[in-house]
Amino acid sequence: MKILSVNAGSSSLKFTAFEMPEEKVLMSGYFEKIGLSDSFYTLKYNGEKIKKEVLIQNHEEAAQLVIDELLENHIVTSLDEIKGVGHRVVHGGDQYADSVVIDDDVVKTISDLSPLAPLHNPANLIGINAMRKAIGNAVHVAVFDTAFHQTMPKENYIYSVPYSWYRDYKVRRYGFHGTSHKYITNVMQEKLGKKEVNLIICHIGSGGSLSAVKEGKSINTTMGFSPNAGITMGTRCGDIDYAIIPYIMKETGMSIDQIDHILNKESGLLGISEKCSDCRDIEKLEAEGDENATLANHIYIQKIVNYIAQYYVELEGKVDAIVMTAGTGENGREFRAIVLRKLACLGIRLNEQENNEIASYLDKKEGKITSDDSQVAVYVIPTDEEVMIAKDTFEFIK
Repeated sequence: MKILSVNAGSSSLKFTAFEMPEEKVLMSGYFEKIGLSDSFYTLKYNGEKIKKEVLIQNHEEAAQLVIDELLENHIVTSLDEIKGVGHRVVHGGDQYADSVVIDDDVVKTISDLSPLAPLHNPANLIGINAMRKAIGNAVHVAVFDTAFHQTMPKENYIYSVPYSWYRDYKVRRYGFHGTSHKYITNVMQEKLGKKEVNLIICHIGSGGSLSAVKEGKSINTTMGFSPNAGITMGTRCGDIDYAIIPYIMKETGMSIDQIDHILNKESGLLGISEKCSDCRDIEKLEAEGDENATLANHIYIQKIVNYIAQYYVELEGKVDAIVMTAGTGENGREFRAIVLRKLACLGIRLNEQENNEIASYLDKKEGKITSDDSQVAVYVIPTDEEVMIAKDTFEFIK
């Protein structure tokens, strides 16, 4: 059965075509700068990567190009072969604790939730509407970033603000990256041979979040009302004292929108180092003796260590595994080594050789990086949000 996974941004559209349930990738593509004069897209299939520069005025045109490429390259001979289209949706509020088949009511709900994710939900809807129009006979499914974390207990998602803010304005911790955390949970359930797994999942990339998973369900996560909460990230500040915001506004005359932009786009590793936001560049600068880069890396790592320790306690020390995933988690061998050395007091013992041999660009992409005498096993597992979207979509059709 052929399933499409679709992730639409405000000026982009990513897709992957799968043969399910084999999870075989047939083709993937990334449309960029939609609506701009220098728009283009790249395709990957049959081991090749092809770039095409073409004017793409809107998402409907991008959706049509997806269909054209699938047909012209004989991925499908008819659109009737595409039985389902799974759509990534960033925010499902507290209405959706799982994926859902898209109908007009779901579209309206996603739209109504746009104030909670103003940069993402409207863009996701553009992709949904374009693909529903282009492939009308398929089952369309919304897969929410927030859904996996809806199992958190109330004491973990209610903020210490007037309760009416939650009741009237939906202010609460939602958590994000849920599709990734769910995928890793499923992989570890299979790997460990049990459903009720206790995990600490570290999704560490340009954006980053950790989750505590108890008996296969999320009970806490670092991101909150927005994806800007939690650990230090590439350009996001993570947790800060709220009083900084009105103080800087008064001192500088900046508007709330300017402050919001800085905390999302000019903070984190970039803000501290004043040079770069990528962990690889930070590590390189640190090796050259750059003081700000060194400071940025130390803060970054310590925030992650602190949350791992917190979640270890929340899980009462009954942790089946800690899992490193996403860009830095999968490839940052030195990063992983430093984090685990700082956790040695928990009885975690790094296997240096295994750690050094695992990275997504090497032959060995996953595995256990702790020694046999480690009290907690630590794994590196590549995440795959696209296949998780396809799996959820396939389940509805099946």
